[in-house]
Amino acid sequence: MSRIGSQGGSVKDGTIAVVGASAAGISAAETLRAEGFGGSLVVIGDEPHLPYERPPLSKQVLTGEWGEDRLAMRDAEALARCGIDMRLGVRATGLDVGARRLTLDDGGRVEFDGLLIATGVRSRTLTGAEGLSGVHTLRTLDDVTALRERLSTRETLAVIGSGPLGMEVAASLAQSASHEVSVVTDETTPMERVFGAEVGRVLGGIHQRMGVTLHTGQTVAGLERTAGEASAIRLADGTKILADTVLVAIGSAPNTEWLDGSGLPVRDGVECDAYCAAAPRVYVAGDVANRRSATGGRGVRMEHRMNATEQGAAAARNLLSEIRGTNGSRAVYTPVPYFWSDQYALKPQAHGILRGAERVEIVYQDLGSADRPRVAALYVCRGLVTGVLGIRIPPRILRALRELIVVPKPLGAVRSQADYVLSAMG
Repeated sequence: MSRIGSQGGSVKDGTIAVVGASAAGISAAETLRAEGFGGSLVVIGDEPHLPYERPPLSKQVLTGEWGEDRLAMRDAEALARCGIDMRLGVRATGLDVGARRLTLDDGGRVEFDGLLIATGVRSRTLTGAEGLSGVHTLRTLDDVTALRERLSTRETLAVIGSGPLGMEVAASLAQSASHEVSVVTDETTPMERVFGAEVGRVLGGIHQRMGVTLHTGQTVAGLERTAGEASAIRLADGTKILADTVLVAIGSAPNTEWLDGSGLPVRDGVECDAYCAAAPRVYVAGDVANRRSATGGRGVRMEHRMNATEQGAAAARNLLSEIRGTNGSRAVYTPVPYFWSDQYALKPQAHGILRGAERVEIVYQDLGSADRPRVAALYVCRGLVTGVLGIRIPPRILRALRELIVVPKPLGAVRSQADYVLSAMG
């Protein structure tokens, strides 16, 4: 375990503990200080590294364009100046909500007056791959280090999964022409669950032209091994894909096991209300938060970098308001989610809720340049437009489209406005 900073601060203000030292946790900690919290502020992170950015792992870091030094969110001096007691390489193992006490895997305990949970997610693994050399996931800095080392002496990579992570890795390595890359997915097109089949076909075509071999609509039956190392993937239809390195990119699971027995509502993450509260003086933020809307609608869990920062800050403010006895100043967290994916010269950008859309309306499409298409699409969930996607759409146009979906409305009310906005592109 490494410690940075001190536990100094006003005894009157008490102690706030933040479990999770990535984007949401650091955003929460810095917001608490900015809002005038003068008590002890403890941030617990299970990785030994200082807080770092994860999006570049599948791109710039994987290809060697960036060194690890460019990933840091904050250096040790900045964290110390902020009076944050960083406990790195330590994992929370239990929570007693009533006693307001955390237990840690190093045998320590943290008594708190307020708690913010930002433990994030972990990569899902493939059954049968346990102990098999050459099979990797990509979530942490240690993961990308191990994958880069493997790829430095291997030539063929098979990616299982066609979500943003899998397709970004495929693009990074195909663009560098350093490896033969195959992608196996049960989707009919890459990123279909995220962007829909129409947009997926456009992206899939670009990947194929860049040399990526796509095996769509397929499931993995098993992995073949030679001398304890991965050598091929067997598909359900009998196809064999030779691969000396396999990246499993089949999604993630929220890190909630340590909360067993705590009494907190855990289902696909930690359930919280519209203020990000899971229990009195216990708040949740980031990938692990399953947030209900202010109207009591179904929970939404977002694994987006921008949401982690914004929700971390919002949850911290609300937690501090509760501790100070000013619950009336708490604010409902009402984000318009934003995320992006870097693939070749493209940067698909999305605002709002896309996943689960029953209809995708393409409102602009220019495929004249096969490798640099322009696409704009609206996403309809339960009869209302809840999301918008842009590929190579000018920023000012995409911002205008975003404004159309801040308050979800029927497609008919949005389509004509979108057409007007897009007419400015000529």
